[in-house]
This record gives sequence, C-alpha cells and structure tokens, in this order.
Amino acid sequence: MTALFALVTSVLWGLADFGGGLLTRRLPALTVVVVSQSAAASVLGAVVVATGAWSEAGPRLWFAFAAGLIGPIALLSFYKALALGPMGVVSPLATLSVAVPVGVALALGERPGLLQAAGIAVAVAGVVLAGGPQLRGAPVQQRAILLTLVAALGFGTVFALVAEASTTVTGLFLALLVQRVTNVAAGGAALYAAVRRGAPALPRDGFPWRSLPALAFVGLADVAANGTYAIAAQHGPVTVAAVLASLYPVVTALAARGLLSERLRAVQAAGAGLALLGTVLLATG
Repeated sequence: MTALFALVTSVLWGLADFGGGLLTRRLPALTVVVVSQSAAASVLGAVVVATGAWSEAGPRLWFAFAAGLIGPIALLSFYKALALGPMGVVSPLATLSVAVPVGVALALGERPGLLQAAGIAVAVAGVVLAGGPQLRGAPVQQRAILLTLVAALGFGTVFALVAEASTTVTGLFLALLVQRVTNVAAGGAALYAAVRRGAPALPRDGFPWRSLPALAFVGLADVAANGTYAIAAQHGPVTVAAVLASLYPVVTALAARGLLSERLRAVQAAGAGLALLGTVLLATG
C-alpha cells in the first residue's frame, strides 16, 4: 500500500507541477498559487462538512498549519529559481527535498533493508538525472541556487509535516483543509504586498477564465497528492514513501514529452530508467 499510494503521489504532483508551469507562462506565479489553492480549499471544505471531519480537530492540526505557511514560500522560491535558471540546474537540485523526510525518518529510528537502501540510492539518482542536469556551460546565479535550496528545504519540510498532521482519513481531510486555507491566506497576503509594490496580479487583458479549469486541476491534484502521501507514510516506512513520492519530476518530464512534444535528452531518459529500477527495488524490498 505504501508503494502504491506514494507512486500515485508522484503522478499527481508531477501533473500539478506540469500544469502550474504552463499556467505561470500566462499568469503571475502568486496568482496561480492563490487561485488554484482556493479551488482546492473550496472542495475540501465541502468534504469536511459532508464527513463531519470537524470532530477530528486536535493539536495535530498545527502540523497542517505549519505546512500551509511553508508551502507557498517553497513554491514561490522554486518558481523564481526557475525564472533565473538554468532549469537544468534548478530542477535536479530541487530534488534534494527528499533528504528532509528521509532524514527525519532515520533520526526517529527507521532502518531500510539493504535492497530498499539500494532502491533509494538508485531512485534518487534517477530523479536527479531525469531533471536533465546541466553540469557544464551553464552560468548559474548564486541567487538561483539559494532559492532552489530554500524551495527544496520547504518542500521536504511540508512532506514531513503532512505525514504528522493526522492519523485518520477524516482527520486527513480536515488537516488538508487547514493547510489549504493557510496557503490561500499566506499567498493572498504576498499577492497583496506584490500588487502594492506595483507588480501585476493579472495579465493586461484580464483574468483568463478559460484557464480556470486548469487552475482548479492544479490545486486539486496538489491537495490529493498531499493526501495520498500522508496515507503512504502512515502505512509503511517513511523512507520508502518519501523517495517514491519524489519521483514527480520524472512524471513532469514525461508529460512535457507527451503533451508538448519536448524531446527528452539522453540523460533524462537514463534518469527515468534508473528511477523505474529504483521503484522496483523499493517495492520488492
């Protein structure tokens, strides 16, 4: 169950990142964050009311609140790093996020078996290569590296916090709602501050209403990924769940290949193969 839900997480996160990346070509990143997360919060609010999840309120919701504060910071840092580029450096470096939940799990006493340890190493190497690392001939600004490291730390921390935010399915709905409402509040405050400084919140021709379904999809895929990751982490080793969930860059690269006809570089194809091999080792270990 851990492997299955973690792999579903990687697919959902990969598609959400792909959709978010396309949308930020037409809309400011902060607007994408606020609108997409508002859509997710609306759906989660209805689910919480329908399931009576309010009864699950407790101290663990502070983990969800913290994840909601950190998530937008990580996402915006990542978008800004991608804008500074080159993407071939930023994308693979962001996969260091997996070190946070894996490190926490190891500190708490988890010890993967030999086969699983090999799978972790192979899968992480595959994810880095799937990002198309640009090791030579690429001028990299120090600010881009710093922002990417901030994003990786933030993403990894959200991984760890979401896994601790609930112990039941209904409690998970409530925790995800708290996280999303906090996302919207934090992102909305940042958007307001940006507008006050003169940054545009919308394109010159106004809000692209045709993009609303895509924005909703990004938000819902992201929140669903958080949910499936929490389930994966609760039902098995966090080290396995975190590594398999971190395969989302492979999904993003394959989506770009299938939907945008972007050609995979040889190093990316090799990375995808290694990631698949690592997945098999983890699942069988």
